[in-house]
Formats: sequence, structure tokens, C-alpha cells
Amino acid sequence: MTSEIPAEALEFIDGPNFATVATIQPDGSPQLSVVWVTREGQDVVFSTTRGRRKELNLEADNRCTLLISDPANPYSYVEIRGTTTMTEEGGRELIDALAKKYLDKDRYPWDDGTDNVRVVVRVTPTRVVFLQPR
Repeated sequence: MTSEIPAEALEFIDGPNFATVATIQPDGSPQLSVVWVTREGQDVVFSTTRGRRKELNLEADNRCTLLISDPANPYSYVEIRGTTTMTEEGGRELIDALAKKYLDKDRYPWDDGTDNVRVVVRVTPTRVVFLQPR
């Protein structure tokens, strides 16, 4: 069952705000990574490379949680719990679009000269918590 992200929380995702993604390690402990995010409709997408810990964790257990806070008011945040799907299709295009959003560069520079294989991680929300204290 999917959950809707409130319109006000979509601004957190649409802006150049960093997200922290939590995945589950093989021993059951949590693993956290800071990622760049964007969205396609209600799904949140981020990029990783084959073989990274978060990719390996999501291959074994596709559940994750994303937390994005408002840098101007860190007491405001959106927590998105969901399930993921991964594909290599569109991997280069996504990381380049994220580089434009976060670095104002047309191409993500840190894969150049490597054999990195880019993966698109799509998070479909199953639970959303949005906190925006006044």
C-alpha cells in the first residue's frame, strides 16, 4: 500500500536538500548514507553504484527510510518509509540530473575514469511522516 507525500513536503524533495537513507545491514543493524534525491510523481529516486553498501543492503532487503530536513528549520522534516526497486536503466541520466540540481554541473564528475555502474533506486512510500512545527 502506498502513502501520499503532502504537497508541503514535496518542496523538501524538490529543493537541493540532502537526504539520509537508512538501509538494513546483513546483521540487522541500520546503515545510513547521505544522498541526493529527486522525485517522479510520489516516488523518490536517488543514485548509487553497484557494489556500494546501500545497494547491497537493498538487494537483500528492499525496505528503506529517507529523512529530509529543512536546512532553514531542522525541526521540520519529512520521513519517507518505503520499498525500493533498482535498475541500471537511466543511471547515468539520473546522476547527471542530480549533479545539475546539487552542483550546477551538467555532468556528474566523480565517475569519470572509473568503472562505476550507476543504479537508479526508486522508493515507493508506504508511510510518510511530515513534521512542520510553527
